Amino acid sequence: MDAEAALSIHNLAFFEALYEAWERDPSSVDPQWLPILFEGHAPPVNPVRPALSPELLTGDAEQIALQTRVDNLIEAHRLHGHHGADIDPLSRPRRADVTELDPAHHGLSEAHYDRYFHTSGLVEGKATLREIIDRLRKTYCRHIGVEYWQLPNPAERAWLQARMESCLNEVVPSHDEQLRLLASLINVDSVDHFLHSKFLGAKRFSISGAESIIPLLDCLIEGAAAHDVGEVIFGMAHRGRLNVLMNILGKSPKEVFSEFSNTDAESYIGAGDVKYHLGYHRYHTTASGKEIYLALAFNPSHLEAITPVLQGRVRARQDAQPKLGRAASLAVTLHGDAAFAGQGVVSETLNMAALEGYDAGGVIRVVINNQIGFTTDPRDSRSGLYATDVAAVLGVPVFHVNGDDPEAAALVARIAVDWRATFHRDVIIDVICYRQFGHNEGDDPTFTQPKMYEIIKNHPSVRVQYERRLTERGTVTEAECQRMSAQFEAEFEAALDEARASHPKQAFAPMHGVWKQYLGGPEVEIEDVDTQISPAQIRAYGEQMTVVPEGFNLHRKLGRLLDASRKMTAGETPFNWATAEMLAYASILGEGTPVRITGQDAQRGTFSHRHAVFTDTVTGDKWCPLQHLGEHTGRFSIYNSPLSEFSVLGFEFGYTLITPDGLIIWEAQFGDFANSAQVIIDQFLSSSEDKWNRLSGLTLLLPHGYEGQGPEHSSARLERFLQLCAEDNMQVCNLTTPAQLFHVLRRQIIRKWRKPLILMSPKSLLRFRPSFSPIEALTERGFSRVIDDDKPDPAAVELILLSAGKVFYDLDQAREERGREDVALVRVEQLYPFTRTREEIAAALDRYPNAKRLRWVQEEPKNMGAWSFMQPRVQELVGSRFTIEYVGRVGSASPATGSPDAHKVELTRLLDAAFS
Repeated sequence: MDAEAALSIHNLAFFEALYEAWERDPSSVDPQWLPILFEGHAPPVNPVRPALSPELLTGDAEQIALQTRVDNLIEAHRLHGHHGADIDPLSRPRRADVTELDPAHHGLSEAHYDRYFHTSGLVEGKATLREIIDRLRKTYCRHIGVEYWQLPNPAERAWLQARMESCLNEVVPSHDEQLRLLASLINVDSVDHFLHSKFLGAKRFSISGAESIIPLLDCLIEGAAAHDVGEVIFGMAHRGRLNVLMNILGKSPKEVFSEFSNTDAESYIGAGDVKYHLGYHRYHTTASGKEIYLALAFNPSHLEAITPVLQGRVRARQDAQPKLGRAASLAVTLHGDAAFAGQGVVSETLNMAALEGYDAGGVIRVVINNQIGFTTDPRDSRSGLYATDVAAVLGVPVFHVNGDDPEAAALVARIAVDWRATFHRDVIIDVICYRQFGHNEGDDPTFTQPKMYEIIKNHPSVRVQYERRLTERGTVTEAECQRMSAQFEAEFEAALDEARASHPKQAFAPMHGVWKQYLGGPEVEIEDVDTQISPAQIRAYGEQMTVVPEGFNLHRKLGRLLDASRKMTAGETPFNWATAEMLAYASILGEGTPVRITGQDAQRGTFSHRHAVFTDTVTGDKWCPLQHLGEHTGRFSIYNSPLSEFSVLGFEFGYTLITPDGLIIWEAQFGDFANSAQVIIDQFLSSSEDKWNRLSGLTLLLPHGYEGQGPEHSSARLERFLQLCAEDNMQVCNLTTPAQLFHVLRRQIIRKWRKPLILMSPKSLLRFRPSFSPIEALTERGFSRVIDDDKPDPAAVELILLSAGKVFYDLDQAREERGREDVALVRVEQLYPFTRTREEIAAALDRYPNAKRLRWVQEEPKNMGAWSFMQPRVQELVGSRFTIEYVGRVGSASPATGSPDAHKVELTRLLDAAFS
């Protein structure tokens, strides 16, 4: 029953029942009823049953009917007031339907304006309709439009409603804050004009038209510090970045001007990045005297890719400082409107923002809404009314702010920070602005938007408007504004002179913070480490890994797997891949190192092999043995990810940026699926050290192997990773034994050398007994970049077959079946970095003095796999002794056949060619 129906039939029983429901659980009652139930007053803390409204008791039908109309008008403004808000600084017609905001639509006219009505909590008690309309329009239809009625939690709606309606969504800042806002706008405007005049034609992606972003961010920082947030980390696109670096991050004008005019060319050769991709950091003291750490993340031209990266980086800080919790770090992401609506990674990241493994305690997402893409109108770039409509999945408030009003932007910033501190949920701020100079300073936007830019040409800037507002208030004089502007101009001139006279700026700043003790650079400069553990340690970890709480209803098959694992760790049977992997994690945790694993179905493993988390078959309760190894062990986290690759891999990369002391792993369901995250692999994983001097130790497990499962379930695209390899930027391995997996995972954390580790992880080998490792391979040997053959007599070998990965076992079986004692099988386990691998290949080849032929064998097509990478390197190594030959599938546009029978035929031909 709705309010109008209940009132019209004078249903006292309905309201009696409603009150009883409120007494039992206040949150169960829709807020629309509370003003009627309590006659416009706030619900009492100690409830005493109130008298019902006089209209209900007297049965005044006309007043009851009018009250219902007034209630509908109030609700329409709370729900749709943003449609009528004055949020476009260019004052162009909007597509929104504002019919419901008209009193006449609800049957209310001037004749009713001076009558008193209940206000649904708008004010205490009653008010005239004229007063109600005035408050509604001021609150919801001025420079701030708010979408919040969609919030599923009544308490959240009530919080926002009270916050906004109590001040009519307008707060005049203090005198000092007005001056700070003005100073920031004058600085922003002065920077922009200075760069435009001194570096004519240089791209800077001007903030002009969106200047209110700077006071908004400033107020976010002030508000965050007031809530004792330890750091604010920003991620943003090009637009306005230089101004944010200078006015928010505190980058000196000299540093910025040096990047325009005076750089060390040698240090930038093949490295570094353009100035509007760079990051920065500093410790900042707020106006209230609190210190807070600020950082702007480095960002590629795939602008929205920074969104999940930033979210992961912030979550890592929160996990590292559990006592501070969500206050440890705050993420603020800045987006273009077209990108926010159009880029799938945004939707992916929003979808996972509230999930247990990815929740960062509320991200403040700011859209710098140019009202246009590069040249594309909103009607051609999105289906929804707002660029922010994609955020509906989160059910969080969305503020639409007129970019010409810095005070409105500042107010929304304060509300956003308070919301995040109260509810630890996201909030969206959509700053409606414009782009004064087009996509960049060399672009002429009038080609495609002549009408829009005719308006912009005659439109006063945010600075001019705010100066006018403050002079009218008497806060400042025009002369004072001019003096502030002149002071900035003089500072910039001096900084430019200093930049031109100083030594050229180098590409990279040194590592800082938690990264000081970690290294990048060439692998040959890093000593190998001991990754073995003792049999006693293996037995102890084995017992802990397989313990189940009393009364836990374990799956029957899982019980058998645990029994088998106990025998392995006791040294009775060889290790399979799953037990070796879990033992690696247990040993790392036991040494105090945190481990985090995510991926689709990572808890169980795609191939039902890992079983890191047990599920009670009766209660559904969960048990993770690795989370109960002991009091002083590292934190173990393993999460099943959403069905996304781009955002999840980006998140984990971001997580590694703050956790060099942790083993962070992302596992693809099948290795082929990593191509959905290619932007993260290309723009961050492989190149962040070269572009930004930012290291990452992220490990990727990419199931790889040809077993006749089709084009998308065979290849992890090994060739793509090898093509990206240079300057020892990554480690790429295709392993053949569980012991190798054990050692490489431990090596990844024990060494202080931090590079991404790309593992072509097994599928069919997971249960292939010939691949299993004896306990001695874990306790007496370490990681081998190359595994030589111990079967043939080296002097009898005439043919050497080099390979990597699963195909070795196909070759080994075929050699046995064919009785070929003249063939040696040499396995390359680490394909890159290659320097030490090269040495180990050379040592292996030297053991076969009578060998006449050398072949590279792979299961992938010739244009894929490692052939193109290995051929020139091995040929250079062997010189004139051999001409290295290729054995494998012929070149193909598709990674693999979809026919299991065809797969078998191809494998037979491959083996025939290998041994021919």
